[in-house]
Amino acid sequence: EGEVAAGGFRWEFRWHFDRGELVVEPSLGRALIQDALLRFLVKSDYQLEPGGDYQFTVRAKF
Repeated sequence: EGEVAAGGFRWEFRWHFDRGELVVEPSLGRALIQDALLRFLVKSDYQLEPGGDYQFTVRAKF
């Protein structure tokens, strides 16, 4: 579980690696972050530790 803030939006997420499922709430603005967050989690899941703070950059065209 965690939270993401970007561009004035704030979301909470739950990542279920064993099912490959990412739940992001609320839905408002979710499309801005969901794909990038999923790629980050799939790539880095084995390195993440509970309670840690992590940072990554999202590049997108709007």
